[in-house]
Amino acid sequence: MKAETRSKFIKCRCPNCKNEQIVYGNASTKVTCLVCDRELVYPTGGKSKISARVLEVL
Repeated sequence: MKAETRSKFIKCRCPNCKNEQIVYGNASTKVTCLVCDRELVYPTGGKSKISARVLEVL
C-alpha cells in the first residue's frame, strides 16, 4: 500500500506582473515572484497562505 502525500505543488499567477510560477503548498519560507519580487506565499506552520491567483494544482 502506497502512502499518499498531502502536500501539493500549485501553479499561481502574480497579481502585479501576471508571471506564472509553481510554488509548494506547504512552503516554510516566504516565496516571492521571480519577476517583480512581490510576496506570493506566506508560511503559516501548515498549509501556506497564497496571495496570488491559483491556476492549477499539480
